[in-house]
Amino acid sequence: MTKTNPGNYFEDFAVGQVIEHATPRTVTEGDRALYGAIYPTRFALPSSAAFARAVGLDPHPVEELVAFHIAFGKTVPDISLNAVANLGYAECRFHRPVVPGDTLSTRSEVIGLKQNSNGRSGVVYVRSTATNHRGEVVIDWARWVMVHKRDAASPAPETVIPELAAAVAPEDLVVPPGMSFTAYDFAAAGEPHRLDDYEVGERIDHVDGVTITDAEHMMATRLWQNTAKVHFNTQARPDGNRLVYGGHVISLARALSFNGLANAQLLAAINAGSHVAPAFAGDTVYAWSEVLDRAETAVPGVGALRLRLVATKGRDESMTLRGEDGTYADGVLLDLDHWALVPR
Repeated sequence: MTKTNPGNYFEDFAVGQVIEHATPRTVTEGDRALYGAIYPTRFALPSSAAFARAVGLDPHPVEELVAFHIAFGKTVPDISLNAVANLGYAECRFHRPVVPGDTLSTRSEVIGLKQNSNGRSGVVYVRSTATNHRGEVVIDWARWVMVHKRDAASPAPETVIPELAAAVAPEDLVVPPGMSFTAYDFAAAGEPHRLDDYEVGERIDHVDGVTITDAEHMMATRLWQNTAKVHFNTQARPDGNRLVYGGHVISLARALSFNGLANAQLLAAINAGSHVAPAFAGDTVYAWSEVLDRAETAVPGVGALRLRLVATKGRDESMTLRGEDGTYADGVLLDLDHWALVPR
């Protein structure tokens, strides 16, 4: 009897199937330090314990994407070890800040299946929930991933495509208990801009770029215990390239967005996300954002910006998302629709 785990193929999934993912992971200050070493992040709240304490968050939380990557990484051996590519996200909410010492576990439910027309792969839809060691929900999200079939001749399952909300409603955003931006230190944060300083439809060029290296993206992906073959094994893809984990591009773009959105201190939700094109070592990633909506919250001094964060291969000063035919413009790597909490 084999004792190794070859990962699940498309035909191994069934709608309604629930998977408890292995290896709970305790968050440490080392995660914060390594995240800052890998990504050019400068947001004041996860960078400064004093800043976090001043806005009511004590102990000092790590970046939301640290928790997301760890929780996501738990799902890979069961969901996407044999993936072609991760395709998108929806209905992701950050329920509470994660602090060093929290131990995260993840479970997933299969909510949809659709075999591709080539018969060699299919799309698996899952809803995943990450909890801490106290059993509190930290993050939940839906995603869909293209997975290889073990046997192209195996029959296709019944197609089930879940209905997913286009966006998390502003009233469903979770503001961390005790947090207030009434005494917000704009000088420490690095920019003076409040909620009302941003106009719906405004586009912000984040200017800076980062060139990806194989060593960097593989170290980051190992940090989150993401074991997908395509990120490490040059024999896993016909072109012999290591595919960059899509979350690596998300974190690069989020970090770059500091320049122009320094006060978008916390991610509250990811409404939708698409990894439009693959990224590889040698690609230089730039980012720009579009303001999609603004909302107030019931918490003193706290507002929410709905933003489209776009990562591109090479800088696109025209900030073009789609061509005249409606397809994504050349060079677009990531299209991420999300809510961020800002002072108002």
